[in-house]
This record gives sequence, structure tokens and C-alpha cells, in this order.
Amino acid sequence: MENTCSELLECCLQGKKWPDDLLARALAIDEGRAVLSTVVERLGDLFEPKLCETYRALFTDAIARVYPALISRIRQAGVAGGAVDRFVSTAERVYVLSRITLGADIAVTSVLLDAAKRRFPGADIVFVGPRKNYELFAADPRIRHLETPYARGGRLIDRLRASAELWFDDGLVVDPDSRLTQLGLIAVCPENNYLFFESRSFGGAGAERLPNLAARWARETFGIDGARPYIAPLPVSEPRADITVSLGVGENPAKRIGGDFERELLCELARTGASVSIDKGGSEEERRRVENVLQPGMRAHEGPFAPFAAQIARSRLFVGYDSAAGHVASACGIPQIAIMHGFANERMFARWRPNGMIVRGDQPGALEIVAGAIRSVSLS
Repeated sequence: MENTCSELLECCLQGKKWPDDLLARALAIDEGRAVLSTVVERLGDLFEPKLCETYRALFTDAIARVYPALISRIRQAGVAGGAVDRFVSTAERVYVLSRITLGADIAVTSVLLDAAKRRFPGADIVFVGPRKNYELFAADPRIRHLETPYARGGRLIDRLRASAELWFDDGLVVDPDSRLTQLGLIAVCPENNYLFFESRSFGGAGAERLPNLAARWARETFGIDGARPYIAPLPVSEPRADITVSLGVGENPAKRIGGDFERELLCELARTGASVSIDKGGSEEERRRVENVLQPGMRAHEGPFAPFAAQIARSRLFVGYDSAAGHVASACGIPQIAIMHGFANERMFARWRPNGMIVRGDQPGALEIVAGAIRSVSLS
């Protein structure tokens, strides 16, 4: 399995045409999940503009094999959506598509929500995506929700069906490089109503952060300056914690640091004497990791992510791996110590880094650096 998908990935990276039988074998592994996780995600993580066309060709071939009825919905190559000046200035409805992952919806999608609200102050702004993602904006009276379930870890055919079921003909569609359109590949509205932020290529070879790139795209497209990431979860009633912590890695185990790192990290936090709240996460694996290292007196958050995001926004310090929680802290201006590990290349590191102190997990003495940073923070 690994060799097949790795061979397909290598063809993509070298700019070679993949043999038909290689793609067929790769798509047969775990009902297409292996191609998505090993090949497609890697092509996106590299943030290499020339790989956008490689992805388009590969995924078009995959759709032809897995869901040929969707071929008629493939968008024309080279069309990336234009400026909003093409449209009437009083759009009645704007659909903003979720990027499915919570961190990306904070770092990227929320920037475009902010810009859309300001560009169209009288419009109906609709967030299209899963309920758990919308909950990050549930307290914003300008944002309405259209629930679109999407199984992030589901079969390829199920993901394509989710794309096929989307069609909007009563408003503008803002696409932040969403999995709902398979990264801008599947048309979900008339082309003249479509605006596409191709985050994998926008910014070229530069080192700008994704929120900054989204804001620049919003300025060029909407004519709106200063769009920024934000969250608006419903308020929570539980006591505020001085320090919030997340050991979540977004289903990417490469982001973790092994050994006793996590236990020693929480021991260091316990020594501060500050109140600590740690998220148990959304998977059984993460829950077990947290329970194994939780220190006496620490609170553990269990349940939906949005209430924990609200807790982060009230805390004095956030500590954790590069994850959705770190992007919450960044958007809310909360000081943080972000541990970044397992990134595909330096451009991925640059694109996804949050605000705050960044500790690279691949540098010697990462734990000592984090511990020193914790000791230097004033929590009074």
C-alpha cells in the first residue's frame, strides 16, 4: 500500500505522467483514503504553485474512475475567480465555504467571512460546512449556517458525493480552497458567481502566513483592507483558566514529539501554580494521551471544540502543538508557545505558523526551550 502511493506521489513531484494502472491500484487502497492522505495532502502541504496543476490533472483522472458523472462539473483550467467588481455591489447572499479542518477555518475562512461581512453589509452571509466548524462563529449575528456534512476521513466516493450535492444559484460563492469543492476543482455555482482563493499558490514562493495571504486576497478581490481572523463561539460559564493547553495534532501524528515530552510539558505547567485547562481532543487516541499525562489539579475539557476555543480566548497563555487551538489563540491575541513539528517543508512551516513564540520540535533541547519560555511568562 505505502509503496504504491509513494510511487504515485513521486511521479507527481517529478512532473511525470503516472501510469494508469498505478493510479488504479492506489485508488483501490482503503477505498481511496490512501491517495487522499498520502498523495493529495502532500501536494497541498508543499505550497508549491506548480503542483496545483499536477493536483488538478491527478484528481480529474481519479474522478473519472471513481465518479464519472461528476466530470461535467470540473471547472475549466486556469479559471480562478475574479474581483468582486464583476458583481452588483449589493449582493443579497454570499456563501462562504468551510475548509473542513477547524484550524484552516480560523486561519483562512474567518478572514474571508470578515471581508464578506464588510464588503456586503446588508447581505445574508452563509457559512457552508459541518456543525462543529460553524460553532466557532455561532455568536456572530451576521453568520447563518448551512450544514453540509463532510467525512474528513471518509471514502473518496463519499467525499465526491458531498461535492456533487452542492449547488448555489442564488448568490456569490467564496471558496477558500475548500475540500467541499475538492480544492476548487468542482463547480458548485455558475462561474460568474464564484470567487476562488487558491491558497496553495497565492503568495508564490514567499513566506507570508496564510491569514496575511487571505487578507491580501480579500483586499485585491473585495477592496477591503485589514480583514483578519476571528472567532465568535457562544460564551461559556465555567471558570476561566490561566493557561489553556492542547496536545491535538489534527490526525497528523508527525506533529507530535515522542518520549516524555508531553508529560514533562504538563509537569512544567503544573509548577507555575497557575490554573490549567487542557483539551482532551476529538479522538480516543488523543484522549488517552491527555489522561496519561494530566497532572493533579488540572482541568480537562471534554466535548465540542468551540467551548474550549472560548476558554482559550479568556486565558492568559496558550501552550500546545500547531493545531486549531493555536490558531484560536493567534486570532484572539492570546500569548502562546506554539510547538511546530513534522511540517513538510519550510514553506508549510511559514504558511501555518501562528502568532506568538514558535518552538520547532526538530531543534535540540525543544523541551528546555519550552520550559524556559513558560517560566518567563507573567501570569499575574
